[in-house]
Amino acid sequence: MNLPVLAGTLSTVLFALGMLPMLVKAARTRDLASYSLGNLVLSNVANAVHSIYVFNLPAGPIWALHLAYVLASALMLAWWWRYRETEHGAAGSPAAGTREGSAAGINFSEKGAQ
Repeated sequence: MNLPVLAGTLSTVLFALGMLPMLVKAARTRDLASYSLGNLVLSNVANAVHSIYVFNLPAGPIWALHLAYVLASALMLAWWWRYRETEHGAAGSPAAGTREGSAAGINFSEKGAQ
């Protein structure tokens, strides 16, 4: 294996491993409130367009890296929609007691103590 292919393989593994904590946390907590729908949709559209370019290249580490990005962004978008629906009532308002952003998980009495 030549040096560029080895570097591509190693970087692909590292980038894919770097995405795992985000995916595991999103799956475990179902808290995707900090993710923007616009960003998730745009990432998926960009990945679809970029696929035309990537899959016209010779097979190699770039294919694996691109597939990791495609799967991660598609999962995040699907989970955003799925978990958003389970946390909102029938009228589309947030469920009682839910908080978004950096205040999530912090008791109101603890906010000033940080």
